[in-house]
Amino acid sequence: MKYALFFVLLFIVGTMAQAQTTEDSVKAAVNLLIEAMKNSDSVKMASAFADGAILQTVKTNQSGFSSIQTWPIASQAILVPGSAIDEQLGFETIRIDGPLAMVWAPFKLYINLRLFQYGVASFQLVRSNGKWKIQYLIETHMSFDIR
Repeated sequence: MKYALFFVLLFIVGTMAQAQTTEDSVKAAVNLLIEAMKNSDSVKMASAFADGAILQTVKTNQSGFSSIQTWPIASQAILVPGSAIDEQLGFETIRIDGPLAMVWAPFKLYINLRLFQYGVASFQLVRSNGKWKIQYLIETHMSFDIR
C-alpha cells in the first residue's frame, strides 16, 4: 500500500512539473516577441511567429464603433526605431491543449518612459517541431500621443 501511494504521489508531482514546464515554454515564446520589440530585432521578431501568422488590432472610437486593422508582422519590428521600448505584459490566463495554447495578457507599452498604449493582447500559439510559435495575435489598445 505504501508503494502504491508513493507511485501515485510521484505521478501527480511529475504531471504538475510537466504542466509548469509547458506553461513556462509558452511564456518564453511570448517573451521572445517582447524582447525582440525592446531591441528592434526584426530577425528575432520573425522567429517568434509561425509562418502565415496574423497580427490584428481592435480599435474603438469614442462612439463605441470598433474596427479591426490587420498588420504585416514585419512592420512591427520598426514600430519606433531608435526609441526605448518597455512593454509590460501580465500573463493573466494561459490555456494549453496539446499543440495549441492561448495567452490572455493585459499590457502597458512605454516608449521613452512615457505610456504609449495599454490594453489586452490575446495570443494563439502552436507547437511545431517542439517549439511554440505565435500564430495569431489580436489586441485592444488605448493609444496616447507621445510627441
